Amino acid sequence: MQQAAAIHVLDTSSDADHNRTVVTFVGDIEAVERAAFAGIQTAAALIDLNRHTGEHPRLGAADVVPFVPIRDVTMDECVAIAHRLGQRVGTELGIPVYLYEAAATHPSREDLARLRSTKFQYEQLREVIGTDPERMPDYGPAELGPAGATVIGARPALVAFNVYLNTADVEIATRIARAVRNSSGGLRYVKAAGFLVEGRAQVSMNLTDFHKTPVHRVVELIRREAARYGVAVVSSELVGLAPQAFFIDAAQWYLQLDGFKPDQILEYRVQQAEAEPSPLDEEEPPIPEEATQKVPAVAPPPISPAAFVEAVAEGTPTPGGGAVAALAGALSAALAEMVARLTAGKKRYAEVEETMNAVAAAAQDLRTKLLAAVDEDIAAFDAVMAAYRLDKDDPERPAAIQAAMIGAADVPLNVARMALEAMRLADQVARLGSHTAASDTAVATLMGLAAVEGAALNVRVNAASFDDPALAARYRADAAALVSQARALRESAVATAEERAGIASGPAG
Repeated sequence: MQQAAAIHVLDTSSDADHNRTVVTFVGDIEAVERAAFAGIQTAAALIDLNRHTGEHPRLGAADVVPFVPIRDVTMDECVAIAHRLGQRVGTELGIPVYLYEAAATHPSREDLARLRSTKFQYEQLREVIGTDPERMPDYGPAELGPAGATVIGARPALVAFNVYLNTADVEIATRIARAVRNSSGGLRYVKAAGFLVEGRAQVSMNLTDFHKTPVHRVVELIRREAARYGVAVVSSELVGLAPQAFFIDAAQWYLQLDGFKPDQILEYRVQQAEAEPSPLDEEEPPIPEEATQKVPAVAPPPISPAAFVEAVAEGTPTPGGGAVAALAGALSAALAEMVARLTAGKKRYAEVEETMNAVAAAAQDLRTKLLAAVDEDIAAFDAVMAAYRLDKDDPERPAAIQAAMIGAADVPLNVARMALEAMRLADQVARLGSHTAASDTAVATLMGLAAVEGAALNVRVNAASFDDPALAARYRADAAALVSQARALRESAVATAEERAGIASGPAG
């Protein structure tokens, strides 16, 4: 008797708040199909949807069963598995089955969000499944039992990725999810919702194509949206497994590894070497002459202000206006920090010492981030140029250009937000800090205004190249709101500084 092919369970992931378990297993076609049926059958026997609750939306005990081609199998074969399994589940288990993604029988069912959402799940489907033609299942009866319905499909690998915020206000997570997800004008290959998990607000996401919308772009957008509400990202988590390219893409971006190639990873080279015959098995190769030559030392990059100014003046595209705006914002934060530190510790200002220490810490954080944004702006522009250099016949070129343009708009938008925060700190030290440094607070405010105005202009320029008019309008509106706030703040902060410096009747600064 032939032994059945093995199934390997690679990962399981559960949590009480979502009240949901994700199981990842691999095997050949027949084995995977049998295992999936057994899993659905077991879930139906053990889980009663009438008594089940959780943060995550659900239609059934075995909620979603996607088949993903990993190796030695095609998407068409996965579609065939989905149809065979769907028919068997509907016939033998009496469970309604909906097909989605590549296995969908109608375009309206390709997107899982069209079948299931926080506003439409088991309870709502139970009421309409027998009467609404749009909710008729692909297989099985048009009625729900305690096991609910099952959604079965075939799709590329997606990554289930969650980000936690330092707040319990789930409404903030919901607003951020709305800004991030594709369906409401966010990033193209992102599905997102806000939940409360273990007392923390969570932005829960499915990244449906991490190559076209990489995780670093998602995380940075969440950071910037979170800053609008005065909260921050504290951690993230991976639900289940992800391809190694997912992590490599993130590492390459955050480490700014320009020109990086995957075969620079040690383990890759070891695997490649093990798979190929070694020339040393036959004879020792000659040592190249250049291998004995002395390698010249590489000088560290210049970091002086003069070197940066010279780099701006060189006539190369970068560093340009965006990087200069970020530097202006960093200088604004630095001046606010300076005045706060000058004030703290002085007996005359003892009542505001705690405030000044807090301002100094906040300004230091902003200064660090704005300096980092100088390099981020350069990298974002380089990414745009790289996208435009792709072959015009490359079908990925338009999407690559759009992704790069969005990234190039994200950086200055974040710079404008941070520079406005630097201006607020400058206003605070203008009112409460040492009067002998009042003129420094005015300069801090003016530098911050220059940063906001310059960065916002870059946002508008990049948004003009967006294919999505609604997304472009949102970026322009955000930039305009920041400029309006900065201009108003400039008037009050500079007036305060002039008054405390005793020059209120002099020329406007």
